[in-house]
Amino acid sequence: MKTPPGLAALIEEGVIDRVLRALKSGKEASVYLVSSGGQVRCAKVYKEANKRGFHKLAEYQEGRKARGSRDARAMGKRSRHGRAEQEAAWKNAEVNALYLLAAAGVRVPQPQGYFSGVLLMEMVHDADGNPAPRLNDVQATPEQAREWHAFLMRQIVLMLCAGLIHGDLSEYNVLLDAAGPVIIDLPQAVDAASNNNAFAMLQRDVANITAYCGRYAPELLATEYAHEIWKLYQTRRLRPDSVLTGRFEHDRTAADVGAVLNQIDEARKEAERRERGRQEAAEREAG
Repeated sequence: MKTPPGLAALIEEGVIDRVLRALKSGKEASVYLVSSGGQVRCAKVYKEANKRGFHKLAEYQEGRKARGSRDARAMGKRSRHGRAEQEAAWKNAEVNALYLLAAAGVRVPQPQGYFSGVLLMEMVHDADGNPAPRLNDVQATPEQAREWHAFLMRQIVLMLCAGLIHGDLSEYNVLLDAAGPVIIDLPQAVDAASNNNAFAMLQRDVANITAYCGRYAPELLATEYAHEIWKLYQTRRLRPDSVLTGRFEHDRTAADVGAVLNQIDEARKEAERRERGRQEAAEREAG
């Protein structure tokens, strides 16, 4: 096939031998099967911001660290340099996440390097050596659905123990190889400790997987893994081997609105007293 512009430099540099075929085109990148060092691998070419369909980018990038204070200021001002830094941060996020999660034992494609804005990684394949199907393309038995759900809840725990939340996890970005699910597509991975939307994204990831598996094993729809996992994380008790039950007791205690309003009123009066004291002290000095 004709060499895509994003891969021409890698062929010239000898990183890949040739492009075999396009594998998929998504909202933020196109993936190609390539020959590299005698092996078939995947090359992920990221789309530029003006061609990318991923929404609410700022929501995902909250909490990501820039390389320096100048870069952080530029990103905040949305200057040309700042936009370039944001674009680099978006592309680098998946590379960094893959290396971090692979080291943490999460089932993700093994990264093979990042060259000229292109992520090279292993091809996840099925038992026949063909590219593995997405979970969405597979019909499951109730037993398989329960097994996959339990496995993916464990993967979510492993990711959170490593400090990350996928942020866009669903049956569309989980592949199924001969050994089970493999999680893909991580450019929007969220820093759990510094992103204010972290729990909402964790909850959505869990809900998406539960909704898919619940089609085949309806009892899964009544589970509460997101709240259970997040409570363990908040209390610093989450471990890779934490025992999960899928049950969670919500706090049903009604808020004492009157007491809260009284505290607010007392804080306001105390602030007013301090301000009057400062003004009186200033008047005495002036007199």
